[in-house]
Amino acid sequence: MSVVLDVVVREETGTGNAREARRQGMVPGVLYGGDEGSVSVAMKYNEVLKAINSGQFLSNMIELSHEGKKQKVITKDVQFHPVTDQPMHVDFYRVTAKSIIEVEVSVNFVGDDVAPGLKEGGVLNVVRHAIEVKCPAGSIPDQIDVDISAMQIGDSIHISEVTLPANVKPSIADRDFTIATVLASRTSKLAEGEGEEGEGADGEVAADEVPATEQQAED
Repeated sequence: MSVVLDVVVREETGTGNAREARRQGMVPGVLYGGDEGSVSVAMKYNEVLKAINSGQFLSNMIELSHEGKKQKVITKDVQFHPVTDQPMHVDFYRVTAKSIIEVEVSVNFVGDDVAPGLKEGGVLNVVRHAIEVKCPAGSIPDQIDVDISAMQIGDSIHISEVTLPANVKPSIADRDFTIATVLASRTSKLAEGEGEEGEGADGEVAADEVPATEQQAED
């Protein structure tokens, strides 16, 4: 576990208290879940920003530290300022390493350099850039690899064709949803159409393409 945040407990709640925390260079938040009640907390802005930039803050189990006591949590939500994009509030959910949680994991496509459909000019159409899965909080995968090395133009790849890590299951279980397809590009369509219209094999114009006036003249 790489992210540990020191927190202070906010005795008061409400919008005014949250604003005061921000004025002091803190990011307000709330901790909830498990067998305990909700607790209002605050963290140093710079530490929260560092945690977010680490790439581990939103998709991994982290720890909150308060007066020597540590609590494993999952970041459930981060509210950002609409203009400055600064973190304004964070929601944490208490977990253990074995707690089964739902989390979105990014998709990593592999085999695109050898996929026949892409080598022929097709375009990869990504339907899902991330997949929501159920897994233990202590075993959240960094990414889900999706092998597209055998895909042809017109092919689709579904969740049933993806090998998920151990103890990881898709949250959507009632249908075999699509992750990506390979579509024909405009260039490949034009290439397929060459020679199919216009002149015949010997360069002669088909009889039914001769103007009616010319056919009458020949008669």
